[in-house]
Amino acid sequence: MASAPPVIGAPPTLSAESSQQPSSGRKLLALLLSLYLGMFLADAVISFADESLSLLFDLHLLSVFRGLIAFFAALMAIVIYILMALTPMIPKRIFLPLTLFNLAATLVSIPFLIYHYDRMHLIGWGVSTCQLIFGLLIFGWVQGGLKFRWPLVAVNQLNLRRFSWLNLFGFVLANLFVLLPAVIIYLFFSAALAVDHFSDGFVALRPGGIAVQVRKYVRDDDKTIELFPMAHVADAGFYKKVSQTFPSNSIILMEGVSDQQNLLTNKISYKRMAKSLGLSEQHEEFSPGLGKMVRADVDISIFSKETLGLLNLIMLIHAKGMNPEALQQLTLYQPPPHFEEQLFGDLLGKRNEHLLGEIQSHLAQADNLMIPWGAAHMPGIARGILKDGFHLDQTQEYMVIHFRGLGNSGKAAGSANGDAKVK
Repeated sequence: MASAPPVIGAPPTLSAESSQQPSSGRKLLALLLSLYLGMFLADAVISFADESLSLLFDLHLLSVFRGLIAFFAALMAIVIYILMALTPMIPKRIFLPLTLFNLAATLVSIPFLIYHYDRMHLIGWGVSTCQLIFGLLIFGWVQGGLKFRWPLVAVNQLNLRRFSWLNLFGFVLANLFVLLPAVIIYLFFSAALAVDHFSDGFVALRPGGIAVQVRKYVRDDDKTIELFPMAHVADAGFYKKVSQTFPSNSIILMEGVSDQQNLLTNKISYKRMAKSLGLSEQHEEFSPGLGKMVRADVDISIFSKETLGLLNLIMLIHAKGMNPEALQQLTLYQPPPHFEEQLFGDLLGKRNEHLLGEIQSHLAQADNLMIPWGAAHMPGIARGILKDGFHLDQTQEYMVIHFRGLGNSGKAAGSANGDAKVK
C-alpha cells in the first residue's frame, strides 16, 4: 500500500531565547554599550573622589587619571550618539540621557560659574555628585537592581530592528532643528548674562550686536562725571556719535599708556583685528570736536616685567599674525604663579587708581569731566566716584558693534539714528 505523502506543517516552535539567537553584531553592540556604561560610572566615581579631595584637602592626586578617563568616556559617548542615529537597536531611553549628560551638566553649570566663580570647586563637586547618582540609577535600571552581571547591557535589552530610515532622519532633524538651536540660544543668553555681570551692566550683548551704557554721575556741588565705555575696535558710527556728545566746557580725560622708555618691542595696534572684522580703530575715528583733551593714563614703566613680557607677545601677534616666531614664543611662554592677579592689577588696578587721582585734581578746574575709557575699567572707576559723593543720574545706551555689519566696511556701519536710548 502506498505511503501517505508527507504533511508540510509549521516549523517547530522554539523558546523566546532559542528563536532569537543573537548575532555577532548584536553581541558586539551590547559589549560596546556595556563598556560605555562602565566608563561613565568610572568617570563619575573618579570625578567625585577627585573633587572631594580637592574640596576638603586641596589635593589633586587623581586629576591626570581623571582626565584620561573623561577623555575616553567622551569619545565613546560621541561614537554611541552617532550609532543611535544609524541603528534603532540602542535603547534611547537609557543611552540618550547618558551621552548628553556632560553637555547638559556643562550648560547648567554656566550660570553658577558666572555668579559664583570663587566656588568653582564646590560647583564641580556638585556636578560629579549628580553624575554619580545618575550613573547608579541607570546602572540599577539596566541591571534590574544594584547587582552586577556582565555584560552590563544584555543582548535581549537591545531593540530588534537593525536599521530604520525613519530613525535616521528623525534623529538628524531633532539634532539640527531642536538640540542645536536650543544649545546656541542658551549659550547666547549665558554669554549675555556673563557680559552684564562682569561689566556691572556697562556692556550688554544684544541679538543685534554689542551695546554699552554711558552713565552720568552728579554731585551735590553740581559737578558731573560721564563715563563712556569704549572699545579699541567698533563701528565708526559709534565713535562719531560719542565724539559729538562732549560739551565745550568739559575736560576729557583720555586713555592711552605712554612708553617713554621704549619697553614695548611692538607698537600697540588693533589694525589687524579691525580689518578682519570690518570695523574701525578708536584712534582713527574717535576725535572729540569740543572740550579739552587731557591724557590721564600711566606710563608703561610702572607695569611688572611679567606683564610687559605678555604685552610684547600679544602685540607681536597683533602686528605680525601667528607666524613661526610668534608661535614659538607662545609655545615657550609660561606665566608665573598667580600671574592673573598681577596682570589685572597692572592693566586695571594701577591705571584706575591713577585716573581717580586725575579726576580729583581736574574737578577743581571744570564742572564736567568726560571719561572715555575702556569698558573693562568702568566698574572700578564707577565705584571710585560713588565713594566720592557722586550718584547715578542718567544712562544712555549706544550700539558699539552691529553683528549684521561684521565683515563689511567699518565706516559704513552704525546708522546715525535709532542707536541710542536714554533711560
